[in-house]
Amino acid sequence: MAILKIARMGHPVLAQIARPVEDPTALEIRNLVNDMVETMADANGAGLAAPQVHVPLRLVIFQAPGERGEPDLSEGEQFDHTAPLTCLINPEIMVMDPASEGGWEGCLSVPGLRGYVERPAHIRYRGLGLDGKLIERTARGFHARVVQHEVDHLDGRLYPSRMGDLSKLIFESEIHHLAAKKSP
Repeated sequence: MAILKIARMGHPVLAQIARPVEDPTALEIRNLVNDMVETMADANGAGLAAPQVHVPLRLVIFQAPGERGEPDLSEGEQFDHTAPLTCLINPEIMVMDPASEGGWEGCLSVPGLRGYVERPAHIRYRGLGLDGKLIERTARGFHARVVQHEVDHLDGRLYPSRMGDLSKLIFESEIHHLAAKKSP
């Protein structure tokens, strides 16, 4: 396994639409995923898309740890705010509710910055795993946000292009000012 170089905002690979993966079970795809997992862990990320490591394929990895949110039991259905380390190949997202929620996002391809982004709060996504089998989940909260963020990379989008107010694009080193504003 290897730690891969992460493309930064402005690199052409991040602005193009990624190609579908032909064979999710191919050894080269498994090797790429293993390297991406190591790269994501080394960079302390929650997700990583293949274009971010200079490979224009429709493949993402992500995780949504439980401490980021609790399950929502509304309407009798459990929405998963958490996700184990997941590899999703040729993913598709379906918005289940047009209501959106805002949240602060960062990106390994936009280091040192955070931006406030509105995204659909309730989604269903599907794609293939490394075994070629279908993965389909319903998600809310951070889980839904990280999936949408990573899939955006496959369509050549970075989170700043989703921001409605660029005054909410800040350096991570200045986040303490936001915390001070919220304090009584």
